[in-house]
Amino acid sequence: MIITLEISYYPLADNYTGIIDRFIDEISVEEITVEVGKMSTVLIGKYDKVMEVLTRSMRDVMADYLSVFNLKISNSCPIE
Repeated sequence: MIITLEISYYPLADNYTGIIDRFIDEISVEEITVEVGKMSTVLIGKYDKVMEVLTRSMRDVMADYLSVFNLKISNSCPIE
């Protein structure tokens, strides 16, 4: 099953742009389409792969920084 996941990440730290860049680098893998926007990032790919990468990447940044994530997940958004 293909899903579309929209995520907004808000690290609670002074150097938040570097932390966000690190997170985006971690979720950017070959099997997932990543579209970076100004306020959120969209991931498109197979459910298991997206969730695996997302879980690992969120755990990694949360281990180092206080963090807030906002997520929307859909299996009904068309891929163009």
